[in-house]
Amino acid sequence: MMNQKKMTLSFLYYLLSAFGISLTLKASIGVSSFNSLNATLAEFSQIKIGTIIAGMNFLFLIACLALDPQRKLKNYLTMGIALLFFGSTINLFTYFIFPLFTLHSYILNCLLFILGTIIAGIGTGKVLNYQLLKFPIETFCLFLSERTHKSFKLYRYSIDLYCILIALILTFAFHLNLMVREGTVISFLLLSPVISWSKN
Repeated sequence: MMNQKKMTLSFLYYLLSAFGISLTLKASIGVSSFNSLNATLAEFSQIKIGTIIAGMNFLFLIACLALDPQRKLKNYLTMGIALLFFGSTINLFTYFIFPLFTLHSYILNCLLFILGTIIAGIGTGKVLNYQLLKFPIETFCLFLSERTHKSFKLYRYSIDLYCILIALILTFAFHLNLMVREGTVISFLLLSPVISWSKN
């Protein structure tokens, strides 16, 4: 019963994280390092951003499955279901709910981005605290660090850097909207501390 309660809470906090990400997208002042690539790919391909985010996470989930020595398929199936809800929640708010209102003030957009980052960080931290659902990118980096004895932080920051670089290349090559902006810096400075605080 306790595990079932924790799993339910994990799903709810997972969706809370998706809601926070949706708020940062609504703010339109840039997005986090990883989502800068997702948002750029969404604009380039005309596929909804929640679908792109879920799809990218599925790729990392498959990579985790390949690296995982235990390979408990039930856990990966649960993660896959969580990712579907995660992407659907982002699409729901980004394309159907948030377009119903508009913020005309840059300051309000900045405050909205900060609020979204805090909410996403709290959701992520709580999910990590319960240790039942995993975030594919973090799990992938953890597996790599265990196999190579290089730090988790090195792999995680490397992924962020590659996402930013690819996003910038696509942006300038195809004249897309720039997603690497001030919001990217805010997310870089704020998200990890909020996750650490929420996790404890």
